Amino acid sequence: MAPVIKNEKLNYNNIYILKIILSVSFTFLLLCSFSSTNPAKKWIIVIDAGHGDNDPGAIGSLSYEKNITLAIALKTGEYIEQNLKNAKVIYTRKNDTFVEVSERANIANKNNADLFISIHANWAPSKKILGTETFVMGLAKDAANLQVAMKENEVILLESDYSTKYEGFDPKSPESYIMFTLMQNVYQEQSTLLASKIQSQFKEKVSRVDRGVKQAGFWVLFMTTMPSVLVETGFITHPNEEKFLNSKEGQDFLASAIFRACREYITEIDSKSGISAVKNTEKPIEKDSSAAKPVEYGPLFMVQVATSSGRIEMKPENFKGLKNIFEIVENEKYKYASGSFKEYTEAVKHKKKIIDNYPDAFVIAVEGNKTVPLQQAIEQKKKNF
Repeated sequence: MAPVIKNEKLNYNNIYILKIILSVSFTFLLLCSFSSTNPAKKWIIVIDAGHGDNDPGAIGSLSYEKNITLAIALKTGEYIEQNLKNAKVIYTRKNDTFVEVSERANIANKNNADLFISIHANWAPSKKILGTETFVMGLAKDAANLQVAMKENEVILLESDYSTKYEGFDPKSPESYIMFTLMQNVYQEQSTLLASKIQSQFKEKVSRVDRGVKQAGFWVLFMTTMPSVLVETGFITHPNEEKFLNSKEGQDFLASAIFRACREYITEIDSKSGISAVKNTEKPIEKDSSAAKPVEYGPLFMVQVATSSGRIEMKPENFKGLKNIFEIVENEKYKYASGSFKEYTEAVKHKKKIIDNYPDAFVIAVEGNKTVPLQQAIEQKKKNF
C-alpha cells in the first residue's frame, strides 16, 4: 500500500510547492475514451456554465455573463446529447444557481469525466477588443492572459472560508500565481487538442475573430483530473459582440461549434485507439502492485519528475521511456520519481541525464516510503558516514 505522507515541519512556501501539480504533458497519456461502437460505454462530458446567482460574472451594457454562459452551455449539451450517441452530458448547473469553483471540478472528478468544458464570456477595459479564445491549464505567459485568469478566479472570494479551502490562494495577487510556474497538466496535450478544435470551429464556421489557444492559471482547470478547457466565447464589453452573445442565433452558432469540436476530438481519439479503447478505471491504491516502491532502508535520493491529482499507469511510455519509476502518495496527490540512489550526488547526476525531457525535475529524499526534508537527509548521510 502506497504511504500517505505527512510533513509537519514545512514552511508555507514548501506546503504550496508540495500542493502543486508538477506533471509534464504526455503524448496522449491515457486514452480515456469509451468505444463508440459499444452503447454500454460512453464518453462523459461535463459542461460548466461559468458564474451564477449572486456571481454575475462580467457585466456588459445590457447583460450578465452568467446568463450568456448558461444559455450556451445548455445548447451545447443539447447538441451533444442529440448527435453523439456515445456521449453522456453532465452539467455543473442548469439554472441560475451559485456553484463553488471547487465543486465544479469535483462534479467532473467524481463522475470520472472524460472531458471538462467551462464556458465563459470575456471582459476588457477597451470596448474595441473582441474575439474568442480558449484556455488550457498552465502558466500565463503574458499580462493579458494573467488578467483573464485573475478575473475568472475572483469568484472564489464569494465563497466562505475561501482562504483555507484554496490553500491561501489570493486570486487578486499576481504573486499567488507562482504556484503554477512548475505545473504542467498531465492532460495538457489532450486539452490543447480540444481547445484547438474549438477555436478552429469558431473561426471557420462562426466567423469569429480567433485570439488563439492560450495558457493561464484557472483554479477550476487546476483541480480537474481529465482533459479540460475554459472557453471565452466573446467579449461582453464589445457592443456588437455582446449583442451576438445574447442573440439566439449567436448562442446556437457558438454551441454548435463547441459540439462539432467535441465530435472531432472524440472521433480522433477513438480512431487512434482502434475504436476499442476502454476508459481507464483507477484501481484503489491499496490493491495496485504496478508501482515500484523505494527500498526500506536509510534515506534514499530520487528525482521527482511528475505530480498528478490522478494516478498515472506505471508504463515507460507514460514517462518518456523512464523505467525505474517510483510512486508516492501525498495529500491525495500522486508523486512520481525516477531512480533510487544512496548518495545525493548520484541523484544530481541522474537529474542531469533526464533534464532535457524533464526541465522542472528536482531531487527529493525518501526514507521508509516517506518523503523527508532534503537537507535533513543529506545531513543524516554525512553523520552516518
